[in-house]
Amino acid sequence: MNNSRNTVATATPGETATGNRRLWPLLTLPALGVGVLVLIAASFFAGTARASELGDAGALVRWALPAAKALHHSSMAITIASLVFAAAILPRSTRPKRPAPGEHNTDGGQTHPAFARTMNLAAAAGSLWTVSAAAVLIFTFWDLVGQPMSTDPSYTAAMLDYVLNISVGKAWAWMIVIAAITSSLAFGVRSPGWVGATAVFSLAGILPMSLIGHAAGGDDHWGAVNSIMLHLVGVCLWFGGIVVLAALAPLLATKAPGRFPGARPILAGTVLHRFSALATIAIVLVAGSGVVNASIRITGWDQWMTPYGWLVIAKAVATLGLGALGLAHRRRVIPALEAGKLSATRAAWLVVGAEAVVMAAAMGLATVLARTAPPTPDTAPELPTPARLLTGYELPPPLTNASYVEVWRWDWLWIAIVAFLAIAYLWAMVTVRRRGDKWSILLTISWMVGLGCLFYFTSGALAVYGKILFSVHMVDHMALTMVAPLFLVIGSPVTLALKALGSRTDGTRGPREWILVLVHSKFSALVTNPLFAAANFAGSIVIFYETDIFGFALRNHMGHELMNVHFLITGYLFALSMIGTDPVPKRAPYPLRLVLLLATMAFHAFYGVSIMSSTSLYQADWFGNMGRTWGGDALADQRQGAGAMWGLGEIPTLLIALGVMVSWNRDDTRESKRRDRQADRDNEAELGAYNDMFAQLKKQDEEIARRGR
Repeated sequence: MNNSRNTVATATPGETATGNRRLWPLLTLPALGVGVLVLIAASFFAGTARASELGDAGALVRWALPAAKALHHSSMAITIASLVFAAAILPRSTRPKRPAPGEHNTDGGQTHPAFARTMNLAAAAGSLWTVSAAAVLIFTFWDLVGQPMSTDPSYTAAMLDYVLNISVGKAWAWMIVIAAITSSLAFGVRSPGWVGATAVFSLAGILPMSLIGHAAGGDDHWGAVNSIMLHLVGVCLWFGGIVVLAALAPLLATKAPGRFPGARPILAGTVLHRFSALATIAIVLVAGSGVVNASIRITGWDQWMTPYGWLVIAKAVATLGLGALGLAHRRRVIPALEAGKLSATRAAWLVVGAEAVVMAAAMGLATVLARTAPPTPDTAPELPTPARLLTGYELPPPLTNASYVEVWRWDWLWIAIVAFLAIAYLWAMVTVRRRGDKWSILLTISWMVGLGCLFYFTSGALAVYGKILFSVHMVDHMALTMVAPLFLVIGSPVTLALKALGSRTDGTRGPREWILVLVHSKFSALVTNPLFAAANFAGSIVIFYETDIFGFALRNHMGHELMNVHFLITGYLFALSMIGTDPVPKRAPYPLRLVLLLATMAFHAFYGVSIMSSTSLYQADWFGNMGRTWGGDALADQRQGAGAMWGLGEIPTLLIALGVMVSWNRDDTRESKRRDRQADRDNEAELGAYNDMFAQLKKQDEEIARRGR
């Protein structure tokens, strides 16, 4: 966001430094009290406070476990949001130098008090995140055992087995590791690059939580896990951001107290504007993923009348209330603050205080909801089929031509990514055109076609049957790495983003600044180098299929999604290094690009033939144990997949080669025209100098010959 808003809300009488220091407890204590009351009331309502008839770990575990989870979820959200604030919302320095074009310089002043407070908050919350994760691991173990906590040595071995072999135990163990690393980094790093990297790493804490609990055991495993992942991202940014604003409230209202004598007050309106944009994305994630989760867990109207259903309704009402408050703040409070009609202290009460109370209630409901058993159908469950045991889903119908348009399984993670990229691209295009600049509609169409391909390859029939048939898996893989990236690269998204996004001059790094940092980084220079991109593009295929990474991607949901991410990015970087127009640190000459393309085509042909001639089945315990009666023999299907790899590898490569030659011809034509214009301006001085050089060489040769005679 362009920081053209320079209006600073000054302190009104009574808004002293001492008074503003009291804002933090005044804003947070009511929310804390409401959250505890809602947690207790919801626990009694849902029955989670009562002793279990099958095995009870005691009142201590029954109450300590939800309290520890609430503490864990809150501290994780605060840690993540604090790091995001420090990386992209708050200035690092009190008097940042105005950066030169294409540069980003945050030197020129001491550390800004808001930045320092936010990083301290991240470190403290990260430490609490680590401790609470350990507490949750211990309490979930005793809750699973169903016995009161004991110091008997026999339970030590059982807990070790729980951590090493049980999915819930492993998830919480990984959570402790992630939280510990994040908190350690939050204590030590302060440079913009490391703060940004730490913020990105902290989001890894969302992965273990999304793989456990009710969502992981739902009928639609893919949809449940992905939706809860998106839900957690939204909650962390939204809830955590509210707490960070509460911590910064004294600095938003007045200048910092004496130990920061050179500090200027944070531009309260700017901070709230930036958080408002972030919160808008967060509420869409929270609301959308909540609807998906509810539709997966609750399948009938009668199930809405269960305790689980009522908790879902209450949480939905709280979410809608938060959305209404956020909209009111964006339309009324923030403009009034920027216009000087509202003091920063009152704005803090309106924005932070009200939302914090409702958010605390929602967090309490969410904690109890995670402990409440979802409604189950009255009918007896059927025995699982081999396909369901392996993939989590029943076999799809036999593959026909109609199946390619009729069979779908929504992958909500990629749906969210595609929707965000489409909206962001259209917003950038409209922004550029309104400013009077041109942007080709063909580039926009190419980008949308690429996103459409990405949506189909992750949610359509290829994704569904790719879990069952090796041949379809190979088609989906090659299309994901060679077809979708081709259209996306032609869309030139980085160039459009740099045109549309405004530059910041207050020492913070917004989206445009982070894009420039990434584009000009050594990492970018490495991965966009055509030699590396081609080696990565070709070598990834061999490493993936010839190691157990293939099996991990088939059996583990996160492995499957990481596979999609890797091959999409691999194909994008390869196409970008060949025909892309977006800025990269260094471009390879056209002859080298054609050589690399020919080498890639030869490699695809060689590797495809090697799979076709293989007499062993890749991942035989998977593709050979589906229990299907259609689709032919698994080994014959594997040979078809190898042929598909060969064919799908050659066609896009030829198209890219054609694009390289067209670009080569255009550059030569452009260079010729440039030289002609230069010759017209200087009366062909370059050609004259060239002819003079040869004339001089001729004279030297004649002089040498004369002396020889």
